[in-house]
Amino acid sequence: MDQLRVGILDFSNVNPVVSTVVQRLSGGKAGRAFNPNRRLQEAIKAQGHRPVVYKVENCQMFFDIRRAEILYENKMVKGCDVLLPRLDFCEGIDLEISIIKQFQLMGIPVINKYLPIARAKNKLRTMQVLTKMRIPVPKTIVIRRFEYLDNAVKKVGGYPIIIKSPFGTEGREVVIIESRRSLYSALDIIWKQSQSGIILIQEYISEATGSDYRAFVVGDRVVASMKRTAPEGDFRSNLSLGGYAVPVKLSSEEESLAVRATRVLGLDVCGVDILRGRSGPVILEMNANPGLEGISNVTGIDVAGEMIRYAVLVANKNMRK
Repeated sequence: MDQLRVGILDFSNVNPVVSTVVQRLSGGKAGRAFNPNRRLQEAIKAQGHRPVVYKVENCQMFFDIRRAEILYENKMVKGCDVLLPRLDFCEGIDLEISIIKQFQLMGIPVINKYLPIARAKNKLRTMQVLTKMRIPVPKTIVIRRFEYLDNAVKKVGGYPIIIKSPFGTEGREVVIIESRRSLYSALDIIWKQSQSGIILIQEYISEATGSDYRAFVVGDRVVASMKRTAPEGDFRSNLSLGGYAVPVKLSSEEESLAVRATRVLGLDVCGVDILRGRSGPVILEMNANPGLEGISNVTGIDVAGEMIRYAVLVANKNMRK
């Protein structure tokens, strides 16, 4: 097999919010540079290919009359055989990911592409796509004004409820509300923090008992899965917030649901969070930039290696066109 140039588009310094919990889970130590893409680079080398890292802060997009180019550290980008964007932020997403589209326009296969990432980063758009395709999600209502709160709570089944921002990630900007008094006390703070002025009110699925299931989808299959449970005193099961996890085998229905949800959003790689409700599984979140360290450590599966194998297949298919 010919050696390929496998690109990583690294957004880590564009919005450098990496919690100390994430660094600890990933093996990071104080005083040592944290490399969120270490596993991908190791997997690329292990499969006999060459990693090429593009740090977004060193990229420039150049437009000249009827052509556009990407410069890296002031030099023309020659490109790579396949590109994996790695970004984990939500603010200013449409502007920041424009560079992904530019790589696509250069004819480079990208995993994941610009538009599917934009869909997945916007919780409202994600729910529009999923429900259009009859994929189950929790009852959710989107509001902007106080006077609609009481009816919104009724629509999702009453207290307790979940309130979240349309653009939060890793469990940030998500709270559980137990009563009307708590709701009105919390909302003033939540709305001030929300850049959009929009909040999502979602049903609390009590039978999930503080646990959800992460399916790591690559291409058309689930390559790894785990059950995550919230720490005592919290309801959020994210590992970055102190949740703990164990490997688990999902049901065929859950695996099929995760793969289908990934496909309808147009993603190649996705972390799909599933809740087990009374009427069956529902999709809680879709993550276009799923973390690699946590699920790899929990399951013992080389998910980075699975991503690279898939990327190489896509690159080779593109070369045969």
